Amino acid sequence: MRRPHPATSPAHRLRIKPPRQLIAESGADLEGHGLRRTMGLFQLVCFGVGAIVGTGIFVGLSDSVAKAGPAVVLSFVLAAVTCVFTAFAFAELGGAIPVSGSSYSFAYATLGERTAFLVGWCLLLEYGVSVSAVAVGWSQYLNELLNSVVGWQLPAALSAGPGDGGVVNLPAVVVILLAAALLVRGVRESARATAAMAVLKIGILLLFLAIAFTAFKAGHLSPFATHGAAGVTAGASLAFFSYIGFDAITTAGEEVKNPRKNIPIAIMICIGLVTLLYCAVALAAIGGLGADAVGDKPAALSLIVNQVTGSAFGGGVIAFGAVVAIASVVLAVMYGQTRILMSMSRDGLVPRVFERVSPKTATPAVNTWIVALVFAVPAAFASLDAVVNLTTIGTLAVMAVVNVAVVALRRAEPDLKRSFRVPFYPVSPILGVGFCLYLMYGTGWTTWLQFAVFLLAGSLLYACYGRGRSRLAGGAGPAA
Repeated sequence: MRRPHPATSPAHRLRIKPPRQLIAESGADLEGHGLRRTMGLFQLVCFGVGAIVGTGIFVGLSDSVAKAGPAVVLSFVLAAVTCVFTAFAFAELGGAIPVSGSSYSFAYATLGERTAFLVGWCLLLEYGVSVSAVAVGWSQYLNELLNSVVGWQLPAALSAGPGDGGVVNLPAVVVILLAAALLVRGVRESARATAAMAVLKIGILLLFLAIAFTAFKAGHLSPFATHGAAGVTAGASLAFFSYIGFDAITTAGEEVKNPRKNIPIAIMICIGLVTLLYCAVALAAIGGLGADAVGDKPAALSLIVNQVTGSAFGGGVIAFGAVVAIASVVLAVMYGQTRILMSMSRDGLVPRVFERVSPKTATPAVNTWIVALVFAVPAAFASLDAVVNLTTIGTLAVMAVVNVAVVALRRAEPDLKRSFRVPFYPVSPILGVGFCLYLMYGTGWTTWLQFAVFLLAGSLLYACYGRGRSRLAGGAGPAA
C-alpha cells in the first residue's frame, strides 16, 4: 500500500507538531526552556486549589442560586461531572506531554496548528479575561473586609467600574499588579505563597460550613428545583466558572518535579477536593439562610455568617478568607496565562517577547508584566457579569477539544509513554465532549453569538500573523 508523501500527509497539511518534538523543544523531561523544576506534588495540588477556589464560590454562588434555587447543589454536581471527564483527559495528556502549553500544546500535537491557535485564543479568555473578573470579585470582598474591620469602605467611584456605578476599580488593578510582582520574583516564591493561601482559604470555607450548618433548616430546601431542569442547567453553566483553573496545573509541566507522575495525581486530587467543598458550601448556604436570601447578593458568604451569628465579626473573617482566596486565583491564573503565551511564542504564533526568560529569576518577566498591564484595563472598567458567560463558553470549548485530543493521540501515537490512561476509553472522552456541549448550550444564544465573533477574530489573527510566522512551517527561525 502506498504511503502518503510527507508534504501531502494529513499531519503536514494540518501542521501537527508531534509530541516528541514538543517535549524535545521545551526540554520538558529535563529543565524546561530556562525554567527551573521547583514544585513538588503538595505545592502542585495547592497551586491547583489556588487556581480554582475563589470568585466562583465566594462571589458567583449567589448568581447560580438565583438561576437554580436550592437545586444549585445539583448544578455544582453537573459542573463537576463535566470537569471529571475532562480532568481524565487532562491527566492523560499532561502525563504524556508534560510541557507548559497545556491545552494549546495538546491541540498542536493532535489536531494541528490552526486549532491550537484558536485554543490558545480561547485560553486568553480562561486565563486572561477571567483574571479581570476575579479581580473585580476581590474588590467586592475587600470592601466587605474594610467595613467589618474599620467600619469604612472605599467609595464606589474608586471600587467599581462604570457598569457597576463607579468610575474605576482601583483594588482590582492593585491585586493584578501585586500578583505580577510576585510571579516575576520566581516560581519558588509564588508556589510558597499559593500553598499558604490555599491552606488558609480551605480553612476559611470549613469555618463557614461549621457556622452555616448550625442554622441549617431542611425547609429552606423546599421547593427544591424551583426553576426546573432548565434552572439546574443554567445554574451549572454559571457554577462551571467556579471550577475554571484546574487545567492550569498542566501549564506547570516544565517547573514540576517528576511531571509525568505528579500532574495526573494533582489534577484528580484537586477535582475531588474542590467538588466536595463546593457542594457542601452550596448546601450549607441554602440550608442556613434560604435561596431567596442568597440569590443575587454580593459577598454572599459573609452575609450568611453575619445573619447566622448576629455579628459582623464572623462575616469579616469570611471576607478576609475571600480576599486571600481570590488573590491566590489571580496569582495562579496569571501564571497559567504567561506560560501559554510563552509556548505560543516559541512556535512563532505570537511575538517573541513572550518567550524570553529572565536568567536571574528564571521567569518570563516581560511576558508577565505585559499580561498584568493588559488585563488590568478591563479589571478597572468592566463588570464581573460582562465576562463570566463568555469565559465559561470559551473554557468549555477548550475542554471539548482536549477530550477530542485524547482520542486523536491514542490513534496517532498508541505507543507513546503515558503515566495515566483515561478510564473507560473511549466512552469517557465522548461523554466529556457531550457534557461540555450541554453546558455551552446553557449559556444562551447571545453568548454563542459573542463567542462566534471572538473565534472569527482569532481566525483572522492567525491568518494575518501566526500562519506566516509559524516556526513549524519555516516562517521563523529558531528561538534566539
